[in-house]
Amino acid sequence: DLRGNTLACDCKIKWLVEWLESTNTTVPAVFCSSPGQFEGQRIRDLALGDFQCITTGTAPLSPVTRHLTPGVSRPSLPPLPAPDFVMHQVLPFQAVSAEPFTYASDLYVALAQPSASSCSILKWDYVERKLRDFDRIPAHSAVHCKPIVAQEQLYVVVAQLFGGSYIYRWDTAVDKFIKIQDIDSQKIRKPNDIEAFQIEGDWFFVIADSSKAGSTSLYRLNQNGFYSHQALHAWHRDTDVEYVENDGKPRLIISSSSQAPVIYQWSRSQKQFVPQGEVGEMLDVQMVKHFRAKRDQFLCLSRYIGDSKVVRWEGQRFVEVQTLPSRGSMVMQPFAVGQRRYLALGSDFSFTHVYLWEEEKQKFAKFQELSVQAPRAFRAVPAADVQLLLAPSFKANTLVYRHVVVDLSL
Repeated sequence: DLRGNTLACDCKIKWLVEWLESTNTTVPAVFCSSPGQFEGQRIRDLALGDFQCITTGTAPLSPVTRHLTPGVSRPSLPPLPAPDFVMHQVLPFQAVSAEPFTYASDLYVALAQPSASSCSILKWDYVERKLRDFDRIPAHSAVHCKPIVAQEQLYVVVAQLFGGSYIYRWDTAVDKFIKIQDIDSQKIRKPNDIEAFQIEGDWFFVIADSSKAGSTSLYRLNQNGFYSHQALHAWHRDTDVEYVENDGKPRLIISSSSQAPVIYQWSRSQKQFVPQGEVGEMLDVQMVKHFRAKRDQFLCLSRYIGDSKVVRWEGQRFVEVQTLPSRGSMVMQPFAVGQRRYLALGSDFSFTHVYLWEEEKQKFAKFQELSVQAPRAFRAVPAADVQLLLAPSFKANTLVYRHVVVDLSL
């Protein structure tokens, strides 16, 4: 019986508003006592859209919804302990890269483990909601294990600092990975990053090479395997390569320790990438990553020494949007979970900072700290109804976080 009472019209009564909308029962008029914008209004006149009850951060719950008799103290509830990313699983090994992929309707993750001399392939258990061991590929000094699912075949490009780099294919007849190719060690001497992509129906991968005598190189898939297609950027000690489609045009952005990031654009007539320019006034960039917010394209430029930056790509210009302190950072990764966009900025000297994109301000706001020792990558993994964030560590256990969203009206 609600007669004679006024209610605090917060998320705790959202269920009542929903019920009043759907019932034919005659209910006496009940009014709101708070918050200010609802004071004096009938609850029946409120709309569900008036309630903002979804949160992903630590948020206090309202003390109570009933307006108590004067002189009677209100009981209080503690803050809701719901951080955005909570620990889900600890993988007891070090890793320097993580690549999620789907093959034959199952979810997997490939991790480069140089200390264990292998590329580990983990498979998602949909029942236990855990990553479990699936297979291992020998790799004595792996820095990147890149899965490519092309033409219903699963390939894994294994990049190693020493002993050459190789390509493996999953053989369904024997249920194991079989080495099918060596990668030219005269071109790829010290690989640092791999990107795979598809252009006009053809599959490619590109390896960034960080040695003085090496060359960042592009490979193309034909009927018999991947073959050298183009040498892109020789003798510049490249640290990262990013594939971007901007205005419908495929591009590569290559980071280097010796110059500003350079941009290559795909030429449809030449069937090759041609130099287009550079991201100016930004030297010693460790890594370039991109994201799109509505119609705008942004680049995240991370630096180990100095500040990292977020810039907006406007035709031939790059407009600085934000500067982030990043001493000791080896990874700066934007990613999306549902409608929310995040940025994970790792550090070898302090906590990882997770930022949340604020569309109105066109900037990232600091959101949460994660304790990851020497992170080398961050990968968002949608696993059915669970949203995961993988954080490979160079010095400690690899961590798997789960994204949590809380409805305060429940």
